[in-house]
Amino acid sequence: MSKSITDIQQEIIQEFSLLDGDMEMTVFYIMELGQKLPAMNEADKTEDNVVKGCQSKVWLTARLDSDRVFFSADSNTAITKGLVSLLVRIFNGQQPDEILRAELNFMQQIGMERFIGTQRSNGFAAMIKQMKIYALAFKTQQEVKS
Repeated sequence: MSKSITDIQQEIIQEFSLLDGDMEMTVFYIMELGQKLPAMNEADKTEDNVVKGCQSKVWLTARLDSDRVFFSADSNTAITKGLVSLLVRIFNGQQPDEILRAELNFMQQIGMERFIGTQRSNGFAAMIKQMKIYALAFKTQQEVKS
């Protein structure tokens, strides 16, 4: 059984709390998380897979496997790659319904707006929106099949 979205958010909050609000350490940690993101297939880095509304380039794809959604993502900047890796971690392996119902609150809990600025916050919101759009598409596909 995979962890719930709430549990994963709690883990992230816990990890960031260890950094004690240190801006430099936090940014470094986010960049480090991005480096751990599984490599995205180069063939998927197309214009169609670019998340609209991000200042940096962010590519995002999703597939449905046994009623669970799996995301693949990458970015051309280290911080953005780290941010999208957090979302992939939260949403990967969840069912479409769980993704659609998810209330993400870890950003406020870790004080993310302090170190990512407005442009990136908008981009982050665009990434979440895109992931929920994928989940909605898969949910619709499932309903059509059943």
